[in-house]
Amino acid sequence: MVEHGGDVYAAARELVMPADSIIDFSASINPLGTPASVMSELRRHLKDLRHYPDPSVAELVDEIARSTGLDPKMILCGNGSTELIYLVARALRPERVLIPAPAFAEYERACIAASHFNGNHSNTEGIKYYHIEAKDKFRLNVDAFIDAIKDRDMAFICNPNNPTGQLIRKSDIVLIADAAWKSGCCLVVDEAFIDFIPGESIIKKVAENPSLIVIRSLTKFFALSGLRIGYAVINPDLLGAITRLKEPWTVNSLAQVAGITALKDTAYQGRTFNVLRREKAYLEKGLKRLGLDYYQSRVNFYLIRHDNAYNIVLQLREQGILVRDCSNFNGLDRSYIRIAVRTRRENMRLLAALAKL
Repeated sequence: MVEHGGDVYAAARELVMPADSIIDFSASINPLGTPASVMSELRRHLKDLRHYPDPSVAELVDEIARSTGLDPKMILCGNGSTELIYLVARALRPERVLIPAPAFAEYERACIAASHFNGNHSNTEGIKYYHIEAKDKFRLNVDAFIDAIKDRDMAFICNPNNPTGQLIRKSDIVLIADAAWKSGCCLVVDEAFIDFIPGESIIKKVAENPSLIVIRSLTKFFALSGLRIGYAVINPDLLGAITRLKEPWTVNSLAQVAGITALKDTAYQGRTFNVLRREKAYLEKGLKRLGLDYYQSRVNFYLIRHDNAYNIVLQLREQGILVRDCSNFNGLDRSYIRIAVRTRRENMRLLAALAKL
C-alpha cells in the first residue's frame, strides 16, 4: 500500500498513546469535524443496520442531484472517491495514461491494477508523467498539458491539486476537457477538495462532453473519512459500462444517511468557509514569521519546503503531531511536507512546536 496521511492508528500503536490524543495535520479534513446534524442522524438510524444498504443509493443520488442541479442518471456513488478512481480505470481499460506529478498516488495504482485485471502485466509502460515543476510554483502549464494528452487514451487531473493546493481555473479545465474529447482521450478530473471553492467545479460540463468524468468526495469537506463516501459524474453513454463492473453494496447505510444529511447542512458549510478564512490567515502569518517556505493554497492544506523536512516530520511525530511526509509523491522528495489547516488551538500548538525545531 502507498503511504497516505491520516493513519492515526499506526501512530498511536507506535507512540503508545490513545489515537484521540494525536493531532493529525497529515490528513486534510475539515477542522470543524463531522457536522453535528450528521452525528444526530446517524444515531437515529443505527436500528437500520439489520438491513442491507440500498444498492442503488437512490436517496443520496437524488440529494446530490438536487444540490448540484445534475441529472441523477449521471451520478454514481462509491465507497469514497478512491473506489471510483479504481472502478473507472478497470472499466475503461486505458493503455496510454497521462498522470500529473506530483499528484494523488492512487491514479497510478488504479491504472496498474486495471492492467493486471485485463491480463496485461507490462502495466507501467503505458503510464506517462507530466511533471509540474517547483520553479513554476507547481502551476500547471495548460497548453503543454493539452499537447501531452494527444497520444493518450486517459488523463487524470486533480483540481485543486493534492499535495500542492494549486487550483486550475475552471475555464482552463474546460479547454483541457475539450482538447481531450477531440483527441479521443478520457479526462478524469478529481475534485476531492473542490467543495472548499465550489464555484470552480466543472461537473456541469459533463453533460456536454462525453469524454469527461468528474469524481467528487464528501469525506474531506464534511469530515466523513471513516464512513467513505464519494460520487462520480459520468456521461450516460459511459455510465452503463462502468456500473456493470461495480461491486454491490459498497456504500453502507450509515454513509448514505451521512451524505444526505451533510449536503443539506448549509449552516455547517457557511461556518467552514469562515473558520478556514481565519485560520489560513493565522497559519500563513505564523509560517512567514518562522521563515518557512510554503506554497499559496486555495484549499485547507499547505505544501511546505524545508531542507530538514524529514527530521521535522519525525520530531513532530514524537510529540503526537502528525504532518504529511511528501517524499513518496512522484516529483517531490524529503524536503517537502504537507500540513492541514486545523482549529486555532491545534494550529497554535503546531507553530509552537515548529518554532522549537
